Amino acid sequence: MARADRLERMDLRRAELEEEYRAALIAALRDTAAGRWGLFDHQKDKAGKARAAPVIAALSDLAEEIGAMRDTLGLEPFALHDDFMAARGPAAADAVGEPRQAKAWLEKMGAAA
Repeated sequence: MARADRLERMDLRRAELEEEYRAALIAALRDTAAGRWGLFDHQKDKAGKARAAPVIAALSDLAEEIGAMRDTLGLEPFALHDDFMAARGPAAADAVGEPRQAKAWLEKMGAAA
């Protein structure tokens, strides 16, 4: 019974961390949608990269903790973080800019302002 209780508490904590991750990502996306580049790392802009680094680090730390809990609980990997990280990096010359990409993400997440 103690193991079941521990797993239940872990699952509740996982859900809390996932909501914390989602809220942090939405805040960062809103900032990007307002015109602040760097979150998606599309350009070789050192200032934008430096500005986004703490946000990316915080999201990655949360995702790592969530991933460990999901693994222990036998759940699928944390897809939101994987999808977000896959969307980062150099973009094609004809790709939409980071603000438009952030707006699309907000819409996809149901958090469009």
